[in-house]
Amino acid sequence: MVLALAGATGLVGSECLKALAGRSDVANVLTLGRRSPAVQDARVSFAQVDFANLNVEPSPAHPLTAALCALGTTIKKAGSAEAFRAVDHDAVVSFATWAKHHGCPTFVMVSSVGADATSGTLYLRVKGQTEQAVGALGFQTVIVLRPGVLLGERLESRPAEAVARAVMPVLGKLLVGGLHKYRGIEAKEVATAMLTAARIEAPGIGMQVWHNKEITQHAS
Repeated sequence: MVLALAGATGLVGSECLKALAGRSDVANVLTLGRRSPAVQDARVSFAQVDFANLNVEPSPAHPLTAALCALGTTIKKAGSAEAFRAVDHDAVVSFATWAKHHGCPTFVMVSSVGADATSGTLYLRVKGQTEQAVGALGFQTVIVLRPGVLLGERLESRPAEAVARAVMPVLGKLLVGGLHKYRGIEAKEVATAMLTAARIEAPGIGMQVWHNKEITQHAS
């Protein structure tokens, strides 16, 4: 596979690159972003881009199998609703548009459990609107991962997530049935599922949505 990856320095994106060590089915990964990922793998290359001004460049050296998007922030970190939307909507759609321009057939993106374009919560509304915008671009296959609370070590501090990680081992046992999708899930599972999704060719099916259950199944 030849992949493009946005968000390679974040929690899930960095786990995607770590997962390459055990995979022989990935030939090349072009990472796009502001900062080069800290990875020592000859298959990984880096292109510095501004997603707000991403046009047709950079051009992939080889035809893309899939584009993986792990871009995301929080309203608190972004500083405003507008800045949050610029990352979680505009940058994602910009990357997807770039991938579509270069003939990429499959787009895989990390969203959030509860994403809904009509939600009264800004975070979930933007996530849902982003899913809709990507789905309208005409990819052969779009796979959206909607994990619960992401578990893993982040470089930046997110107090709310730290609290959630602390209580999740107990709380998770209560989240059964339809509530299972709200459980915490390891970022490395999400990353592995993304690499699995990159291999799926399912033109004409529309958008697939994977919650925790499906993510775990495809990560095994």
